[in-house]
Amino acid sequence: MAHSPSSRPPFLRNWLVWVAGFLAFPVAGLIGGVVVGRVDDTASALIGGAVAGLVIGVGQTLASNHRLQAVRWIPATIVGMSAGLFLGAAAVDYRTSLADLALMGALNGLIVGACQAAALPRGVPRRWVWGAVAPLLWALGWTVTTLLLIRVDEQFIVFGASGALVFAALSGLVLYGILPSRSNADTPASLPTTAATT
Repeated sequence: MAHSPSSRPPFLRNWLVWVAGFLAFPVAGLIGGVVVGRVDDTASALIGGAVAGLVIGVGQTLASNHRLQAVRWIPATIVGMSAGLFLGAAAVDYRTSLADLALMGALNGLIVGACQAAALPRGVPRRWVWGAVAPLLWALGWTVTTLLLIRVDEQFIVFGASGALVFAALSGLVLYGILPSRSNADTPASLPTTAATT
């Protein structure tokens, strides 16, 4: 008996689509870099973080298979990225050593994770898990990017594609644990999901 593509396990299908959404991170970095250049002062951190948050929020919503609600997730990601990058970059005085970027990532992830956890669909009982793991995953994203000898001294807004791929793979497992299917969302996302590889 032939199996249709739709017969693949929902977990694997949803996880792979979410992982493909890692592309939102390098795109966010490129667009944010065009807008503000280096992250080396308060204005560039706030504005660059907001621009990157918009792109990442849209990308994650599209890759979530209706599990995330665009009207909640995207604004939360914009606010979280703007405030988080400002806090993280200022805390390390805009330095780019491995330790500095890991700390910046952890602080950025702390704020982004808290904002996104609050934006998860109503009635999700374990939303705190997302907020708890986000600082670790953001720190890991910067660590992977730095260890692969990417030019982090150019003071990027967000870690590169390598760090984003690791982040997406691990965060996808967490998201599925919190929202195993789109039936957990009380309303579908207001953006289409046909472009899930954004």
